[in-house]
Amino acid sequence: MPNTLQSVFDLPDVSFIENDTLQNTLNRLIANYEKKYKEITGKAKSLAPADPMRILLNAIAEDVYLALMHVDRAGKQDLLKYSYGEFLDNLGAGRSVTRQQAAAATVTVRFTLSEKKNYVIGIPKGTRVTNGDGIYFQTTEYTEVKIGDTTVDVVAECTEVGVKGNDLVPGQINIIVDPIAYVESVTNVDTSDGGAELETDASFAERIYLAPFSYSVAGPEGAYIYWAKTYNTSIGSVKPVSPSPGAVDVYILMDDGTTPSPTIVNGLQEYLRDNNIRPLTDNVTVKTPTEKQFNINLKYYINRSDSGSATQIQEMVNTAINEFVEWQTTEIGKDINPSELIKKIRAAGAKRVEVTAPVFTVVAETEVPRCGEQTVNYGGLEDD
Repeated sequence: MPNTLQSVFDLPDVSFIENDTLQNTLNRLIANYEKKYKEITGKAKSLAPADPMRILLNAIAEDVYLALMHVDRAGKQDLLKYSYGEFLDNLGAGRSVTRQQAAAATVTVRFTLSEKKNYVIGIPKGTRVTNGDGIYFQTTEYTEVKIGDTTVDVVAECTEVGVKGNDLVPGQINIIVDPIAYVESVTNVDTSDGGAELETDASFAERIYLAPFSYSVAGPEGAYIYWAKTYNTSIGSVKPVSPSPGAVDVYILMDDGTTPSPTIVNGLQEYLRDNNIRPLTDNVTVKTPTEKQFNINLKYYINRSDSGSATQIQEMVNTAINEFVEWQTTEIGKDINPSELIKKIRAAGAKRVEVTAPVFTVVAETEVPRCGEQTVNYGGLEDD
């Protein structure tokens, strides 16, 4: 869940059916039947568990309670805390926010001729290239190798949407699928990026929550967060700061905590400089946060009474450490907090934890923690 939405999920739970249950529904039906029976016949009636009428009311109660659950769900879909799927799409429409669709990765590829020519060599739009591992890109426009030149660069887009086409480093895309006369080789000159899956409910709900900030271009912090996440839904942590009057630096991380590529940084910077997004007096610069390194060095112990599940606990401790690293390194400006590491390891089943590193460290608002070496030792069983 994005941190921005924490205040929404901390709101009290609501029920549009007063937290009714199937048993309560059945009890009401039986009570109403027995009451009405006496009113009409003048005789008291108590339905035994095997009474055919009670069995019938059991069946009716299930349908009635199902209808009540639909009523409860219908009411909750108007609330950001509970809404999902198509209901969330319609909730967002009320604030003019639509779900970001899946996008294809792009990359710049360079076509190289075998030799200079005294005439132009055309590179058709849609020319396909690949890395040889099932990922294909095609050029997005027609381009030409000019007379006397041997190379030309052109943008290519992945033929599949999603993150599949991301992170292909320079030189990996080097096979021409559609041969062109006199073109000897092809290679990508930058790292492919920009591919994104269909926006998740969590990301979409966060943007709906932030949408009111976008109604003004007076420069609120939330507005820059909203527009950054709208530009690319794979962007996770966003931290706008103003180092001086009229200047806004927007620091970003991807949602998995990785540093964004220059293509995303430059693209977002151009996007945020639109006069319909930023105040005219703001000079907006998109940056990546400075990395603040920390190491993990710890020893943990398990209760002897838990010896039967010691192997499973050790596996869960390793998972907990990975979860801590993700928690610690995906938000800009989050202080390095070993207490959270201890909490997660204890929750995984360890008796106690001796943490040498990290120590609590204040992280500046333009820094992001990065985990270096990990030394994790299991100290064995201890008496409870």
